[in-house]
Amino acid sequence: NTIYIPNAGNGGIIVASTGTDFYAWDASDPNHTPSNCSTLTISGLEGTCGCGDGNTYSLVTGQPLNNGALQCGLRNYRVEKSGNTLLISN
Repeated sequence: NTIYIPNAGNGGIIVASTGTDFYAWDASDPNHTPSNCSTLTISGLEGTCGCGDGNTYSLVTGQPLNNGALQCGLRNYRVEKSGNTLLISN
């Protein structure tokens, strides 16, 4: 229930659905300088950084799941539903 939208935000935007709510997140790990490896890989409702440190984030809360030393959660975007269209903005 997640999709990746390239060419927006820093490294793209990830939109996640829990079935009742929609969430949109910047697809770049906020604990790295944006690079090729900092774009998150999606697995269900989790996103994992590809830089080798295994930073993993909840795509529902945006918070880190596996590393207490991480300082930042994912950057969120506002999502509004209008009929069958999602409006994503910052």
